[in-house]
Amino acid sequence: MNIRIVRRLGLALIFLFGFLFTAPATLRAEAAARVYVLLWFDTEDYLLPASDDAALHLAQFLSGEKVRATFKVVGEKARTLERRGRTDVIAALKKHEIGFHSNFHSTQPSPALYLSFLGWDEGVREFERREGPGRADVERIFGQAPTCYGQPGSSWGPQSYGAMRKWGMRVYLDAGNHVNLNDRPCYYCDILNLYKLAYTLRADLNRPQELPQAQERFAQARKELLAEGGGVVSIFYHPCEFVHKQFWDSVNFSRGANPPREKWKAPPAKTTEETRRSYQIFEEYVRFLKRFPEVRFLTASEAAKLYRDRVREHRFTAAELATIAKAVGEEVSFQIHKGYTLSASEVFALLNAYLAECPIEQLAVKTTPLGPTGRLPLMTETVTTDASQFQRTCRDVADYLDKHGRIPSAVWLGSRPVSPEAYLAALARIVQRRLDGQAMPETVEIKPAKLAAARYVSDDDPKKLWGWVIFPPGFRAPALMELAKKQAWTLKPALLDKGE
Repeated sequence: MNIRIVRRLGLALIFLFGFLFTAPATLRAEAAARVYVLLWFDTEDYLLPASDDAALHLAQFLSGEKVRATFKVVGEKARTLERRGRTDVIAALKKHEIGFHSNFHSTQPSPALYLSFLGWDEGVREFERREGPGRADVERIFGQAPTCYGQPGSSWGPQSYGAMRKWGMRVYLDAGNHVNLNDRPCYYCDILNLYKLAYTLRADLNRPQELPQAQERFAQARKELLAEGGGVVSIFYHPCEFVHKQFWDSVNFSRGANPPREKWKAPPAKTTEETRRSYQIFEEYVRFLKRFPEVRFLTASEAAKLYRDRVREHRFTAAELATIAKAVGEEVSFQIHKGYTLSASEVFALLNAYLAECPIEQLAVKTTPLGPTGRLPLMTETVTTDASQFQRTCRDVADYLDKHGRIPSAVWLGSRPVSPEAYLAALARIVQRRLDGQAMPETVEIKPAKLAAARYVSDDDPKKLWGWVIFPPGFRAPALMELAKKQAWTLKPALLDKGE
């Protein structure tokens, strides 16, 4: 049977079954919900000129379909387009949104490697040193500041978020396993994280016979998201995938290799017919997505508006503060409230500010304090102090937060350090008392506690995290992932604005 007939038959069946098995109540709910397709391209291959043509083709096709995508561009790719005089490619990509995808992508060392032995502050500075020139060139060449960043391969590091904050980038856009909050959008280090999502879909560019199954997967994702009230589907490609049979970097930099540029080899290329077929699959897939009335395509910056952090607009009441304090236990984590969420670090700052005598009407979450970055004190037993010392410590912590913008690694009760988790649990108990009209207790107990939110950040697992072919054999980064877990203080769900 003709492959086109098969595709059309599959499409008709998808729509038919979707209609028959959708109850009227669900239809009413779906009418008010939307499915947002975040379509993005890692635009990275600066070796093959054919990949320039692929980026041009994709950008022009999408513009013709009135679809704006996000093209995450490598710094050297932007400079290569400039050197080659590809003003046509640059102009076509400018009609879309531009993100950043590292300076050189796969040349060694990639970000996870050079960040793996560094702490927070030194790592942020090193990331800026190595990647900052690429970000600046992307902005200069395309005439727009990149709105997002995503790592090359799985070469992820938490310090990149610190640099993003300095650059004014509000979105981390990629796919990986390092941070995962129930497969949903989240905030991490005060950056919208569109990273490990439940619905990250693709149509195989090399298997036209599998297009109906890819369409069916999207139709099922649509149905499930509409039942939830809406959500995001992430779809990504690389322009170079349309013109080559093997990634350009795996040919040259596999297993830690770093040959000089004059020895780089071109990957095997697709035939003209194979490239045409890949474009056809992609174009049919995009047109299929567009047929659903609830589907909206959005860019990274549009996603930031859709998932904007509404706690920034919130003013707290005494009753709300009491509820927040009551929700703090010995397992410290984020909180979900009506219309907003709070990271553990935001809870810490709010409650500490109140006990440091900030009036309730002035309490606000203007920024998210980072997590601690130093060595934490090991607590195995309860520490006791008096009311005077605890209040003095509270004022000192308020000053620390103001000056450093992060949770202290150790909270000092005079000469005795306690963990920030233990301090927060004690702080919450005292805030509850004070809001209830009771005086400070004469004796304060600080019991051991733990950062439960850290479970949403992966352990250092080589198969789960570091399987990218570019990494040297046996690469591990335990200190990097331990630092990443400390930043789980900043983790919280990102809520969809269903009014948009």
